[in-house]
Amino acid sequence: MLSWVDGRPATELLLSDRGLAYGDGLFETIAVRGGRAVLLSRHLTRLAEGLRRLAIDLDLVALEAELHAFFSELGEGVAKLIITRGEGLRGYAPPQPTQPRRILLGNPLPSYPAANAEQGVCLYPCVTRLAEQPLLAGLKHLNRLEQVLARGEWQDPAFAEGLMRDQSGRVIEGVYSNLFLLNDGALATADLSRCGVAGVMRAEVLEQARRLGISCEVRDIGYDELLGADEVFLCNSLYGIWPVRELASSVWPAGPLTRKLQALIRSLLDS
Repeated sequence: MLSWVDGRPATELLLSDRGLAYGDGLFETIAVRGGRAVLLSRHLTRLAEGLRRLAIDLDLVALEAELHAFFSELGEGVAKLIITRGEGLRGYAPPQPTQPRRILLGNPLPSYPAANAEQGVCLYPCVTRLAEQPLLAGLKHLNRLEQVLARGEWQDPAFAEGLMRDQSGRVIEGVYSNLFLLNDGALATADLSRCGVAGVMRAEVLEQARRLGISCEVRDIGYDELLGADEVFLCNSLYGIWPVRELASSVWPAGPLTRKLQALIRSLLDS
């Protein structure tokens, strides 16, 4: 594994880092192909919004230069960028001044079964519900305990992903994916203003669909609406699009719109 801390090769982190103590920070998981990042501008846009909302002051121009150097050395794989508020004394109060820490980890690209993209996946209906946290909603912050608990609910490899809902039962996302459904020719994905992660691939899918002239809605989605949808698919910055073929008693084909968007996204990932 390739690893840098604050721009230099390193394999250790101080125990006083606030990312370890409080989950005080953000992260991005970035696909790297041929030494270049996929959807980098979207990752940086989301990161900038997260830094603004968490009041972490970081030089994004210098960070981008560092990222390009890391991507070049990694070549092919997955780069995980972690930004923490840095070191701090015991207690919640942020240190003044703040000295954010930059952590970069490089790993091989994951090897997903080809059947996930070709035939679709089964979704596990997770019992774990997402808490409504408008202050943190949409951000890819370091506290992912809800996802950890949800992923621990199943071990059966027949389920490639799990469905996560909020405390009111609204459909939000997968454990590590965003979800879309198609009903009567209109595409919809969940409103993430209360909870959930605003994925960079979600943003790309919305843009591609709009370019195709497809009606796109970002709104609340009920569980029964999902079960009655015409098409359902998941998206993620590493694998692109997976059709959903089964959830509870509902079964779907990999429909024509899903396949069209899947091909567009695959060409983007492969370029």
